Amino acid sequence: MRILITGANGLLGQKLVQLVAEKGISMLASSQGPSRIQTPNVQYLPLDITQKEKVLQTVKEYGPSVIINTAAMTNVDQCETERKQCWELNVMAVAHLIEAAAQVNAHLIHLSTDFIFDGASGPYDEEAQPNPVNFYGQSKWAAEKLILESKIKWSIVRTVLVYGATPGSSRSNIMLWVKRNLESGNPIRVVADQFRTPTLVEDLAAGCYLIAEKSAEGIFNISGKDLLTPYDIAMVTARYFSLDESLITKTDSQEFKQPAQRPLRTGFIIEKAKRILGYQPHSFEEGLAITASNWE
Repeated sequence: MRILITGANGLLGQKLVQLVAEKGISMLASSQGPSRIQTPNVQYLPLDITQKEKVLQTVKEYGPSVIINTAAMTNVDQCETERKQCWELNVMAVAHLIEAAAQVNAHLIHLSTDFIFDGASGPYDEEAQPNPVNFYGQSKWAAEKLILESKIKWSIVRTVLVYGATPGSSRSNIMLWVKRNLESGNPIRVVADQFRTPTLVEDLAAGCYLIAEKSAEGIFNISGKDLLTPYDIAMVTARYFSLDESLITKTDSQEFKQPAQRPLRTGFIIEKAKRILGYQPHSFEEGLAITASNWE
């Protein structure tokens, strides 16, 4: 197995690179800009996957048997206001990867999201009908449809509210946002009427690797197992790290105005991944402990 990882500078990308390196598998890590990867002795190539010819050339020269696409524009409000950039990275770049995978008969494993759903009837299984309520979700569902209509070997990994930490990752996530604000004494307002199954990044990386290892094709929900609101997440995080819970104020989606609408109730049913892949995620509290151990 030879694996090409896109978006390798991101939180999931870095965890995947670390996991694949530990398995001793041949790998090319790629991302925009210089490498921020902490894992030593990893072959790295700067790659903008919106550049079609560069993608085709890279894949042809490296000849991966598996491509794991973790690159995406994931800031939901930014996607709402910068739609052209969002579409180029979240949709057009996926078309380039499909074409590239076809030329070397590679298995494309693509990361998607719970935001392809409207949140009316979550948690969702793999058979649920997408109906996105914001442009980010629309772009990710459009990319899924390109893959579904393709003739390549493919897997779509849908995930939810990824959290965790790695020294080289520049992006925040809900757990880090809560922790950093409370440590600085900043009051925060957190919605209590949205429901998610937050996903530890190490669990997500493990799920992606299991799909590659087993050559498992199709759609897989890979998320945490606890259905929580962002307010629940904030309170559990505060208690775990012994931070001031009184700084956390409960609010709801009507009061908390953002450019992009959020689905109210998503989260995933993960029985298929458990059955076919042997996927076993950690609880949210266990995930906090694993994240904290990375800082020790």
